[in-house]
Amino acid sequence: MSEAQITQKFIDILRGYVKDPALLEKATKETNILRDLKVNSARLVDIIIKCEDVFGTSIEDDEADRIATIGDAVKIILLKAA
Repeated sequence: MSEAQITQKFIDILRGYVKDPALLEKATKETNILRDLKVNSARLVDIIIKCEDVFGTSIEDDEADRIATIGDAVKIILLKAA
């Protein structure tokens, strides 16, 4: 799966967790999930669990702690999928 495909799939996952889906229209790799998309930390845990299911991988706690932006999540998923 390409980086662009993972990014799009991750944004699709986020769509179910953001209060205002319109915020995703302008989302980039630099978009901060908590601050810019107004996702709380409990929902971020749910997003990570959903990513594990969708991408068929396991994200360790220390890796999850490093996820702040969309790009951070995509990078970790890319490494796991390789």
